[in-house]
Amino acid sequence: MIVFDRVYFSYGSRTILNGLSFSIGPQERVAILGGSGEGKTTILKLIMGLIKPDSGIILVDGEDITIKSEAHLREVRLKFSIVFQEGALFDSLNVKENVAFCLREYTKMTEEEIDGRVRELLRVVGMEHAIGLMPDELSGGMHRRVAIARSLAAYDPLMFLYDEPTAGLDPISADTICRLILDLAGGGRGLIMVTHKVSDALKVAGRFMFLKEGRVLFDGDRENLVRTALPEIRMFMSELECKLTKE
Repeated sequence: MIVFDRVYFSYGSRTILNGLSFSIGPQERVAILGGSGEGKTTILKLIMGLIKPDSGIILVDGEDITIKSEAHLREVRLKFSIVFQEGALFDSLNVKENVAFCLREYTKMTEEEIDGRVRELLRVVGMEHAIGLMPDELSGGMHRRVAIARSLAAYDPLMFLYDEPTAGLDPISADTICRLILDLAGGGRGLIMVTHKVSDALKVAGRFMFLKEGRVLFDGDRENLVRTALPEIRMFMSELECKLTKE
């Protein structure tokens, strides 16, 4: 479904992606790991066509999206549901209106239909009880779940994209988000989860990519990730090892 072929991307004089190449199938569950500034979030933005590479090819379902117009990119974006780390709920709108926003913008549903769809989505993420709350009344985990509901509002995506979905959450809330991510990926839909938390990545993904200096340093399954001797990855794995020792 997604192919990156020798993709280069820079912010000013700083190279972020340095000839990055990989492919991801439509039903794969992939975690992209790496340190801060290694280009993890940049990959998600490139997949959505929110930014363009300096050079290289990005294919989505066989089409090179780097040459598509903004109008044609909308069709590409409808294939994905994306939730960025900040969640980006509208502070002035309550939970219901946040989720309803895309339905009013992109569909011709009646208010009664919108109300039913909003309640259905909030029920899916376990947040129907918070329908009247404002964003500043939500915990971090609740905020993230409402953001996921809103990302699902206007269409039925083929693949889910998550940018640090458990960042800043306590272990119980993080586990809830991981279980929700797995539930939503049912029915043969894939996901890409960008994270620096190996323990959470292992809960949702079957394939793991590790970025270093703009390239893929590691690409493999759970067993190979856990057993790798690469020092850059061992530093990340130490988080998981410490957790297992405490348990």
